[in-house]
Amino acid sequence: MIPPFVVLDKAVGQTPLEVAEAWRLTQPELKDVPLAYAGRLDPMASGQLLVLIGEECKKQGEYHDLDKEYQVAMLFGAASDSGDILGLIKESGPIAVEEETVSAVLEKLIGEITMTYPIFSAKTVAGKPLHTWTMENRLAEITIPTRTSHIYSLTLNNIETITRNDLVEKALQKIALLPPVTDPRKSLGNDFRRPDVYKTWETFKNTGSPADVFYIANCNCIASSGTYMRSLTEVVAEALGTTGLAFAIHRSKMGHYDAATNTWPTLFR
Repeated sequence: MIPPFVVLDKAVGQTPLEVAEAWRLTQPELKDVPLAYAGRLDPMASGQLLVLIGEECKKQGEYHDLDKEYQVAMLFGAASDSGDILGLIKESGPIAVEEETVSAVLEKLIGEITMTYPIFSAKTVAGKPLHTWTMENRLAEITIPTRTSHIYSLTLNNIETITRNDLVEKALQKIALLPPVTDPRKSLGNDFRRPDVYKTWETFKNTGSPADVFYIANCNCIASSGTYMRSLTEVVAEALGTTGLAFAIHRSKMGHYDAATNTWPTLFR
């Protein structure tokens, strides 16, 4: 009997489509059965991916309001136009942050929050995804939309430090996990602009001292559907008086969260 869905684990560098199709190859009975994923994950993010199977694909809309739990590593002192490491990097400079200060900022963000969609996202505006408007250099023609979501829990696990050299090395290792994009239909994406992204990381590496220390806040976030960790990182960084980007994002849970009991009555596994 074919199940209505399966929860798969997406690795950094994989696209949701690649994950779904790789799994299909292990299930010969699903060769011609439709698959659809509910809830995207950025190429640089990892974690749970809900894939609908067969007739369940027609009910995709019923899965659009799922709450999610993330572990997000917020890097301070640098930003990118994508909100993560796969963008054009612009440094604002190393800045030391204290656990008490970061925790206080996070606590104030619990509840309703309105944030701007990342310009590299699949949000449709006037019939086209935002990332298409961005790559066509036509953002000035539209108003970038916002979304109001709910943050149920936002806590600091710890703060780690990393040198400039190690930061660049880890970022480039992650970006290299992305397979080359050669499909002519996706030519506008220019292979995630990798040559340009590499240049900005090279500039970052050669700025300041190799031993400069950057701070990363490792946080846990439970939020309603459509809450972008990339946007949230930028909001936290701004409150700290600096810039930031999501250095790592991992989605660990999906379902319906009960804030009153701090439980997941409905949880997809």
